[in-house]
Amino acid sequence: MLFNSFTYALFFPLIFFLYWFVTKKSLKVQNIMLLLASYFFYGCWDWRFVFLLAFSTALDYGSGIMIHRSESNAVRKAWLIISVGLNLSFLGFFKYYNFFIESFADLVRSMGMSPHYATLNIILPIGISFYTFHGLSYVFDIYNRRIQPTYNLVNYTLFVSFFPLLVAGPIERATHLLPQIEKPRVFRYEKAVDGLKQMLWGLFKKIVIADNCAYFANEIFNNSGEQSGSTLVLGAIFFTFQIYGDFSGYSDIALGSARLLGFELLKNFNFPYFSRDIAEFWRRWHISLSTWFKDYLYIPLGGSKGGNWMRIRNTFIIFLVSGFWHGANWTFLFWGGLNALFIMPSIIMKTNRNNIDIVAQGRLFPNLREAFQLTTTFALAVFAWIFFRAESLTHAFDYISGIFSASLFTVPTIKPYLLFALIAFFMVIEWLGRENNYALERFGVKLPGAVRWAFYFVLIGLIFIFFGSEQEFIYFQF
Repeated sequence: MLFNSFTYALFFPLIFFLYWFVTKKSLKVQNIMLLLASYFFYGCWDWRFVFLLAFSTALDYGSGIMIHRSESNAVRKAWLIISVGLNLSFLGFFKYYNFFIESFADLVRSMGMSPHYATLNIILPIGISFYTFHGLSYVFDIYNRRIQPTYNLVNYTLFVSFFPLLVAGPIERATHLLPQIEKPRVFRYEKAVDGLKQMLWGLFKKIVIADNCAYFANEIFNNSGEQSGSTLVLGAIFFTFQIYGDFSGYSDIALGSARLLGFELLKNFNFPYFSRDIAEFWRRWHISLSTWFKDYLYIPLGGSKGGNWMRIRNTFIIFLVSGFWHGANWTFLFWGGLNALFIMPSIIMKTNRNNIDIVAQGRLFPNLREAFQLTTTFALAVFAWIFFRAESLTHAFDYISGIFSASLFTVPTIKPYLLFALIAFFMVIEWLGRENNYALERFGVKLPGAVRWAFYFVLIGLIFIFFGSEQEFIYFQF
């Protein structure tokens, strides 16, 4: 079931009605209803994988209790290894089996041998990377004595499978979401309105921006050998806006849906294309994944306490692992390594925390220095996204070599002027709202109500105009 579908447009209002008007007198019944709705939501993709989700949930629920109850460090570590090992084994099989088999076969062929191997027609369970990380963070936190386990199986299962975040995040923490599940929620009109506005902006990002950019990005990337350098640059820029509109749009709809049900999920995007360096970009892009790797990988590896060598080593590790988390392709590993190289000067010179405030805070326009920083950081992000989008490393390098040719200085063969105008409109609204949690949070608060409502109806009209076939979100494949 897609957020940008008529099915969800029927599903969510029904859940909202049952939640606030039928089951509101009992927290237990509310949670059971949300749990059933979440499993139904997930089962709409492929009912067979409901059992995998249930097994992963039961594994981490039981492991957390056993770790907490045991006074022996050896036993606690054994249960941690069981949980982590089984979770990563399932993730590795479904996501990486064919990649490792094919990569090993390529290595053997490079030695002059002819390997015989078989790949499997494996269907990737949607959301497996996200709900696996939900459970792992819970077990890690219990092992490190940050939290105590919950003995309420319904509450824990809902934490793992809550439908707004189930298939593409944000990657929640038990310390943040479980307390909200365990206490009664109260309907607040202003929160509901806020949630609706964030859902509206998320749908605009996905349907109007991302899906339109996808059409041209796909056309250019799929026929890159026939395109001029200037057109290839345009394709990379279109994909840059496609992936942001697609993924942050999903997150906006997820956060808005949850807020309508009385929950606050972790913020996943914070206007990353308004970053002044790559370090700031990664504090603003897919925040829940970046902080997950920081807390459960970077810091346990020693973080930045061991001098420059350790900081460099650990930074490369988390970026390479982050790249590999995205998919079984060398392009993702290269993309992760490239971002590590981009961030390395600030790591070595210890300037990676220089830009922690909001760019041009309190001002309408950035100064010249900020404008230069924004432009160069955006250009680096666009360049890196080429590897993320390309089908293979060969495709990526051919694409880049096509850019740096004489045809770079020609007029692009594709000129979608309406899309240019939509992107410009989108970025202006994002810029004006960059000091808030999302672009529309306080947009137009000083304007008359009629003007604000006219603006909302413009967004709704654009969504209906550009709504075509239901396009999946990019991060469903991860």
